[in-house]
Amino acid sequence: MVIPLPSDPQKRRSAPLPSAIGPHVAPAGQTYIHSLPTVEEISAGGVIVDTTDPNLPVAIIARLNRGGRLEWCLPKGHPEGKESNEIAAVREISEETGIDGRILAPLGSIDYWFTVTGHRVHKTVHHYLLQAVGGELTIENDPDQEAVDVAWVPISELSRRLSFPNERRIADLAREVLPEHLLK
Repeated sequence: MVIPLPSDPQKRRSAPLPSAIGPHVAPAGQTYIHSLPTVEEISAGGVIVDTTDPNLPVAIIARLNRGGRLEWCLPKGHPEGKESNEIAAVREISEETGIDGRILAPLGSIDYWFTVTGHRVHKTVHHYLLQAVGGELTIENDPDQEAVDVAWVPISELSRRLSFPNERRIADLAREVLPEHLLK
């Protein structure tokens, strides 16, 4: 894209170079048009808690990001076929952590954007609070083999362990609403 320079030499000296403006900010009066197609993605997962342990541990997984850095996150994945978000959350958590659970409450949804080769992705993740009802902690059943590690983390330390701020907010909400579900 060619950005015309102002015809007045005085304005030309004060006009920022396009490279100094940054990739997402267009000069006044101009708009950049994103040329990448957008793809909508839905995932479901959540916070699965072992309520038999007084520390209330939560199963979390570690994945390697595109740069090879280890990121600790809540288990989640895409619904398959006509699966509801709730069923997908239970299945994905079981596949990625080895822990079976039952949903106690919805925790809300987060959305974010990222770019991969050839397109932009708008992802919405629906989170649930789950009680662990069985299984053993393992990544061996993860069909996509995205998880490289799995761990139990006391709910009091969960926010400090998670890599992403939006998941830390979900973890804080889970810690707030869990007591009302323990009484049932």
